[in-house]
Amino acid sequence: METRGQEVHLDKEEARSGETSGVVRYVLLISLALVIIALSAIWLTGALTTPETGGHADTEKAVAQQQDQTQ
Repeated sequence: METRGQEVHLDKEEARSGETSGVVRYVLLISLALVIIALSAIWLTGALTTPETGGHADTEKAVAQQQDQTQ
């Protein structure tokens, strides 16, 4: 820190109050990867444990019932 009259001049390191090693970048990348993995696991377990209802499952069930009634 340097004082010129009433002005205070700081170098880059002092003005930032830290270093620029890039650690924050790694923390963000790792946390993003962990969040993607966690949300994918939650979505997959929900999708795999939910009973098949609606859409294709109901159509197959209706066709099977109709075939049983005609026989």
